[in-house]
Amino acid sequence: MHVSATLEATSLYKVFGRRPNRAVERLRGGADREELRAEGTTAAVIDASFTVEPGQIFVVMGLSGSGKSTLLRMLNGLLEPTAGQVRFDGQDLTALSDRELRQVRSRKISMVFQHFALFPHRSVRENAAYGLEVQGVPRAERARRADEALALCGLAGWEKSWPDELSGGMQQRVGLARALATDADLLLMDESFSALDPLIRRDMQDQLLELQQKLKKTIVFITHDLNEAMRLGDRIAVMRDGRIVQNGTAQDILLRPENDYVASFTQDVDRSRVLTAGELMETSVTGDAPGCHCETATPDTPFTELCAISARLSHPVSVVDKEGKLVGIVPRQRLVGFLGDEQDATPQPCDSPRDKGAEKVTARA
Repeated sequence: MHVSATLEATSLYKVFGRRPNRAVERLRGGADREELRAEGTTAAVIDASFTVEPGQIFVVMGLSGSGKSTLLRMLNGLLEPTAGQVRFDGQDLTALSDRELRQVRSRKISMVFQHFALFPHRSVRENAAYGLEVQGVPRAERARRADEALALCGLAGWEKSWPDELSGGMQQRVGLARALATDADLLLMDESFSALDPLIRRDMQDQLLELQQKLKKTIVFITHDLNEAMRLGDRIAVMRDGRIVQNGTAQDILLRPENDYVASFTQDVDRSRVLTAGELMETSVTGDAPGCHCETATPDTPFTELCAISARLSHPVSVVDKEGKLVGIVPRQRLVGFLGDEQDATPQPCDSPRDKGAEKVTARA
């Protein structure tokens, strides 16, 4: 497998309609998107910048029309940016010719679509090997690599089946296997699980997380579902009206929303699935870490596990770093208060610099 690479987007704009370059200038000067729309120009993506580190799942979420799918298609050159730059593996994709872009898409970047996009007249193996066929890989090697990818996706034994013999979830696994078979460094996933039933969708999320543990790909995942974003994303970018309005971890989005729009997304989220000891602990403590016979937590310990530890202790849970140094405590009443009243669940600011931003959090967040 190739080593994953960094993806960088810098000040990306995509404008549809008349005089798009002039529209970008006006947007940079403070023009309103609705003002341009009234003139027949659509600003689909406005000044989008972010970095996706190697091996990271970067989720872009937003409502329909927010610009997330347009943004994704600029990342592999399916749409040419009106302005801005996309760099992957040190290469400026926006400066490539059409031929060079096709080569990059066939070897470095794979896309997994929402509606499977399988060829009904090709077997499961042939569908999984399609990208390799485009690359000109010999037939025997195509079959071997396709079978390996299918096995990774839990489809060993289905290689000779036809797409219409598979369930929706299995068909989507074939689409994922096709992307993996090319050994592309970057996977772009556009609402890839949205067409699936809830239980199958969760299975596919599990599958993706399991694969990512093994393959460490760089992944950009598009969704309109916040719970899916929270579950999958190492980082999450929230889009509204073409702009990225917040880019951060799941905890950042949940506990430190940049504005009311982001807060409105998170108000119905089960925070216990996202919070960790690091978010809940009190850091204004002194002293040494507890002895080796005392059960402790780390800053990454999930909320539910933290509750279980607290239930076994008669004192606050000590939170220690990798070296075993005490970095904070979580009193039982803090956990009880969180469980008892969701409105007051957001941790209050503590004395450490990492908690300064919590002062902006409202109960609604």
